[in-house]
Amino acid sequence: MEHIVEAIESGASGDDLAQLPIPHEYRAAHVLKSEQDMWVGVASADKDPRRSLHVGPVPTPQLAPDEAVVAVMASSINFNTVWSSIFEPVSTFGPLARLGRESEWARRHDQPYQVVGSDAAGVVLRVGAAVRNWSPGDRVTVHCNYVDDQDQTSHDDSMMANNQRIWGYETNFGGLADLTVVKVNQLLPKPAHLTWEEAAVNALCNSTSYRMLVSRNGAAMKQGDVVLIWGATGGIGAYATQYVLNGGGIPVCVVSSADKAEILRTMGVEAVIDRRAADYRFWKDEHTHDESEWRRFGKDIRDLVGEDPDIVFEHPGRSTFAASMYVGKRGATVVSCAATSGFMLEFDNRYFWMRLKRLIGSHFANYKEAWEANRLIAKGMIHPVLSQIFSLEQTGEAAYQVHHNLHEGKIGVLCLAATEGLGVTDHELRDKLGDNLHRFRR
Repeated sequence: MEHIVEAIESGASGDDLAQLPIPHEYRAAHVLKSEQDMWVGVASADKDPRRSLHVGPVPTPQLAPDEAVVAVMASSINFNTVWSSIFEPVSTFGPLARLGRESEWARRHDQPYQVVGSDAAGVVLRVGAAVRNWSPGDRVTVHCNYVDDQDQTSHDDSMMANNQRIWGYETNFGGLADLTVVKVNQLLPKPAHLTWEEAAVNALCNSTSYRMLVSRNGAAMKQGDVVLIWGATGGIGAYATQYVLNGGGIPVCVVSSADKAEILRTMGVEAVIDRRAADYRFWKDEHTHDESEWRRFGKDIRDLVGEDPDIVFEHPGRSTFAASMYVGKRGATVVSCAATSGFMLEFDNRYFWMRLKRLIGSHFANYKEAWEANRLIAKGMIHPVLSQIFSLEQTGEAAYQVHHNLHEGKIGVLCLAATEGLGVTDHELRDKLGDNLHRFRR
């Protein structure tokens, strides 16, 4: 791997990179099938990714005709890496086994280990025989929509495909590694003004937020829409806030501290709610909602912007979902992509059906949506929300921080990049954007 890194850092040509040998094994963060029952009987909060995520050598898989080998300079932590590491809500080795039964090439994914990670930025080293649009030497980011384009259900909107999967979560050979093997329809051009670690944190969360808010497959936000954003300085929330500001919407941002509120104000957000200071108690106990708290929350929103939300950007799940369904105005859209506080959701259906609201489930993004979201990053209109950087050996600690919400924005992970700050080729745009690139850095 040292020769590959030296070649990339010295600006070697694509032809030169294509001549370098690919090692038979590579360093990767992975979980083990033999340990998938290690957390049985342990409460979710007590499951520790530092114990289950291992960093060490794994075999390099054979390259399929529609794939590329990418030298991963940097990656990032997403919540699905936490789920993989705590084998919750299910062990991901079940999905890997099902994938392995689909074809001879798919069989490679069914291993006694899984390399995790659903983001990456790096350099193409090899392409398969069927690849047309990408070549060795291309600087890329990797999005995580893994689809079989031979299935008719993957066309029109590939997120509706019968066998759509998330790379590095429901597939093997993820991005928290020195190498990855991906389908070439996962590749996006690396934004030239970003460092490797800045480029690595965007694809999953930025694309998810784009689909939820901007795309016709999501809420299709328009100018003047009031948008309630939970966790507005978190991974997807921080991108959602930027999309609302850029699109002429009115963000109402919910955070959990005064420090996080201040970050939003530097971005231009005027309506911020510190939920910890407000001390909302949406649940009286584990089984009983408190409707008076929904009303108090709704009043706080109206006090800030004068009306109820047109769109609710919902992802915490059980802890907030009933309140989200309540506070939206008549005809509002609630768009949901996750449930980090619990998957079993409850709400009062009267405020849903009698007020003609819409509930949209949203899951990552199709290739076109991911491409458009990346284009906005490349143009400097949406910015990375990188807060901290860890080494690949520290992947367990980084996942632990995400598991316990000890972070803001996104956590980057250096893989082949020896230090942060490398990979920039458009210094003019970078200088122009200035502090916009660093608002979340600790």
